[in-house]
Amino acid sequence: MRTDLDLPPDQTAVPTKMGNLAAAAVTATALEWFDFIIYSTAAALVFGTLFFPSFSGVAGTLAAFATFGAGFFARPLGGIIAGHLGDRFGRKPPLVAAMVIMGVATFGIGVLPGFASIGLWAPVLLVVLRLMQGLGVGAQWGGAALLLVEHSPTERRGYYGSLIQTGAIIGAVAGNAMFLALTSALSAAQFEAWGWRIPFLAGLLLVAIGIYVQLKIEDTPVFQAMRRESAAAHAAAGVRKTPLGVAFRRYWREILQAAGAFFVVNGTFYILISGMLSYATSEQVGMSRTAALVCVMAAGATQIISIPLFGALSDRFGRRKQYLAGAVLMAAFAFPLFWLIDTGSLPLVLLSLALGFTIHAVMYGPQAAMYAEMFPADVRFSGASLGFQIASVFAGGFAPFIMTALLAVTVSAWSVSLYIIAMAAITFVSVFTIREHFRRDLYETSQPAQQSPQHTPEGQMSIE
Repeated sequence: MRTDLDLPPDQTAVPTKMGNLAAAAVTATALEWFDFIIYSTAAALVFGTLFFPSFSGVAGTLAAFATFGAGFFARPLGGIIAGHLGDRFGRKPPLVAAMVIMGVATFGIGVLPGFASIGLWAPVLLVVLRLMQGLGVGAQWGGAALLLVEHSPTERRGYYGSLIQTGAIIGAVAGNAMFLALTSALSAAQFEAWGWRIPFLAGLLLVAIGIYVQLKIEDTPVFQAMRRESAAAHAAAGVRKTPLGVAFRRYWREILQAAGAFFVVNGTFYILISGMLSYATSEQVGMSRTAALVCVMAAGATQIISIPLFGALSDRFGRRKQYLAGAVLMAAFAFPLFWLIDTGSLPLVLLSLALGFTIHAVMYGPQAAMYAEMFPADVRFSGASLGFQIASVFAGGFAPFIMTALLAVTVSAWSVSLYIIAMAAITFVSVFTIREHFRRDLYETSQPAQQSPQHTPEGQMSIE
């Protein structure tokens, strides 16, 4: 439903303003995901022996991936808190708080002693800090995505929204690049003793970025207009509804659809970015740690181009059909993905991962815009964040753990391929049931329509 919202005069978002805003949002997202992803890389490479030395090789890796998954359990809570605050007080405050929490937690991991120094306190504190990371990243995505999508011109929402997804990839690639540089420059003993800590110590950079965003970036015109209208309506009615309650009560289907849509996207991402590091360096494939990192990093870097490309394509052809095509392609590629990697040939492994990341980008590119268009303005942060973070628990959080467990039981990658196909099926069904809201008027709210000036998707005033 549309409501009487005063449109800011610069809704068309001049390129300079959008460029500065995009640069700040992408930088913040890249650092946020750099901090979050380096944990998965460290879990695959060193955390098993440093924090769980009494376990065998496979068991230690599983334990490390279990703590990796712990962060995902905190993500929905971060999304719930940020969603409520973001719909009530603005998109920016939860984003700034998320960056501060993530920066402090990541730095804490970087200075955390291992099991040999403090015993059981080491894995316990590791889990606590990982939970803090989960809260931070759970709160961050919705704020950053809506900050760009709600500022952007209607016809370019897919492209600008995709930049947030690209920021996550930049952070992941940068994390792997740093680990690659460290493993190449240091001996195995030096890397395990102190080298792995260096990426985590950079977490304090997020605090500085958070201060910049707080001081320099305005909240979105959608929220500012909604706040003005909402204040007048609530003053007249004498009541203020909780955005989170409205989201759960009226848009629970959309939340579940959003969660299902993200299932194969999130699950395969962590299989490609983290699980493959462990698999490619196993005896079955036999690649070196450096070669595996090079392949994952180089293949992941292709998404810096492919994600904005597919985001822009969704501005022309719509989000839903493109997303459905991506789910089908991912299911079809589930077996060839491992057939190529099992060769152990660096070019073929690189090709396999690059194709996997490209198919992933078909869905990941338009996702922010699709989520924003699924929910009305007053519950958008809550709904989009919940859908995104619920899937992160059951898909991304468990993916490396499930992959390692399946390989240990079946001693073959066919089981992981079936796992990917199952996730793709969940995504396909979820997206198929979504009602297309392509180029929806983002100023619409969940409140009943009023007889007053209204907004067209292009930001022009009209009378219905």
